[in-house]
Amino acid sequence: MEAIKSSTLDFLNKLKINNNRDWFTANKPLYYEAKDNFESFVQEVINEIINFEPVMKGLEVKSCVYRINRDIRFSKDKSPYKTYFGAFIVRGGKKNGDKFSGYYIHIEPGHSIIAGGAYMPPTPWLAAIREKIDEEPERIAGIITSKDFIKYFRTIDGDKLKKAPKGYPSDHRNIELLKHKSFLIMNEVKDEFVLSGKYFDHVINVSKAMKPFNDFLNDY
Repeated sequence: MEAIKSSTLDFLNKLKINNNRDWFTANKPLYYEAKDNFESFVQEVINEIINFEPVMKGLEVKSCVYRINRDIRFSKDKSPYKTYFGAFIVRGGKKNGDKFSGYYIHIEPGHSIIAGGAYMPPTPWLAAIREKIDEEPERIAGIITSKDFIKYFRTIDGDKLKKAPKGYPSDHRNIELLKHKSFLIMNEVKDEFVLSGKYFDHVINVSKAMKPFNDFLNDY
């Protein structure tokens, strides 16, 4: 079973201090070693997730992992590289992140997370999610108050409207959920646990706990 290596976190720590092209070019062997470690880990996670998400059968890690290069065209921060590895395991690969909810793995020293949900879903999907919350209040309530949901995520995060969305009364029983513009759930993991032999099983357990929430968001 592939495990995240301490050398992978070490590389990311060094990159954070030396976020420039000269250093990165000189240390490409370290980058490739860390990248291969992360990708091997993610592929094994995909292989396990397929057991309870058969729709993802055939999904390959190359379709899920994000490039380490940052898009700096519209950013004040001109650092050329991300200081983390990220992969979004979702139906059809990361290109479908604006269509479906999935399983996001983020490895970053001091801020590693396992996450899911819908980040800033396009208007049609957002409208469908709100309709589902309105039409099936018992279903969403059962999901977000379940033992596993509270254990791993506690609550739903994401930007919210200040007022009720158009078409919904301000006294709606689920008004706080309806105000969400993003529906995100996250499980934070400390570095020591990422490097432990328990991390892979934890990722799978968190993903299984996440599935009912993802299914709700994808049911449109």
